[in-house]
Amino acid sequence: MTSTRRIFLRNGALALAGTTALPAFLTRAVMAATTTATAQGKKLVVIFQRGAADGLNIVVPWREPNYYAMRPTIAIPQNQVLDLDGFFGLHPAMASLQPLYRQGHLAIIHATGSPDGTRSHFDAQDFMESGTPGTKSTRDGWLNRALQAEDLRRRQEHTAFRAVALGSDVPRTLEGKIPVLAISNVQDFAVGGRGPKPAPTATAFEAMYDQSSDSLLHNAGDNSFEAIKMLRATDPAHYTPSPDANYPDSPFAKNMKQIAQLLKANLGLEAAFTDIGGWDTHQNQGSTDGQLANRLRDFSDSIAAFWRDMGPDAESITLVTMSEFGRTAHQNGTGGTDHGHANAMFVLGGNVRGGKVYGKWPGLADHQLNEGRDLAITTDYRQVLGEVVSKTIGANNLEVTFPGAKLNPKQFLGLV
Repeated sequence: MTSTRRIFLRNGALALAGTTALPAFLTRAVMAATTTATAQGKKLVVIFQRGAADGLNIVVPWREPNYYAMRPTIAIPQNQVLDLDGFFGLHPAMASLQPLYRQGHLAIIHATGSPDGTRSHFDAQDFMESGTPGTKSTRDGWLNRALQAEDLRRRQEHTAFRAVALGSDVPRTLEGKIPVLAISNVQDFAVGGRGPKPAPTATAFEAMYDQSSDSLLHNAGDNSFEAIKMLRATDPAHYTPSPDANYPDSPFAKNMKQIAQLLKANLGLEAAFTDIGGWDTHQNQGSTDGQLANRLRDFSDSIAAFWRDMGPDAESITLVTMSEFGRTAHQNGTGGTDHGHANAMFVLGGNVRGGKVYGKWPGLADHQLNEGRDLAITTDYRQVLGEVVSKTIGANNLEVTFPGAKLNPKQFLGLV
């Protein structure tokens, strides 16, 4: 019974993880009558770039002479940079995001990151996702706490889809008291469980659910029933994106399309999370082409397709991107970059004051580098996220969301 229970409960939250044989009893257990949640308020989408993305080749300081001196073979040539403001420009593989910047929907924050100096992927990601840099004892994630800190005046009756992670596990960012759905494949909710014989796991869970007096287990089961009932009512297997939303053929694009699908289905989604790996470019990083360029093209085209797919509903959405740390200012001996410090974040949305690169630029002169090797941090990433969550999901108690950060709204960048 213990092992069966772990299939459905993980990290203190509900996880419905991409099974292709969804138990028929879950459908039988719900009431026949169903209603669809009405979309209310603003929505937040969080994307984590796992592996430490190279912010200097993503948002290129092409007016910095030392940038080209430090990166003789991997720097982006000035004549191929997608200019933003006469000093910064985007990598040419990110052409799909340049119009969103020009339209004022996309804001960029450069030289941002965690004040903790670790160069460990594991520790840095843990600190970024917990929202408490340098503290390993934090048990929940900043986004779950932000949902807990939601303004009471904005609070509504929540559905099982209030917080969703696209993947098989609840990520560190969303661990905590607020129930979270982890979904690998939205269509699995609709196509499974139609066979004449239920899966053994389904039978075991049904018996356990019926006999158990554990309130946590029953709450998870109730959420399972509600989620499947609501999602199946939207007929997810026949979802068609907007005609101009050309998603790439990649796992990340699939997740972005499924987030759009869930948002457009009006299921009560407030916060969604997904991630994209492949940013650890120690060797053969490339310049305008190659390893980083391929990753950036998938990243940018998927986000742009998501924006177009949402259509008018994009006005109520704010999307934010982050990575655990940046990469060294100097390229290494194998045509790549090593673990660094500051990075670039993106904030996209209908109410975002875009068309600007925010943050104080620290410079790339040798004496301006962090520890003589990295872009220095001038904006704490929690300042960016604090402004985003307070202006979108109404998490105004910033001490709850980011304990110890001492965030002051008067010092926000004015992104939203």
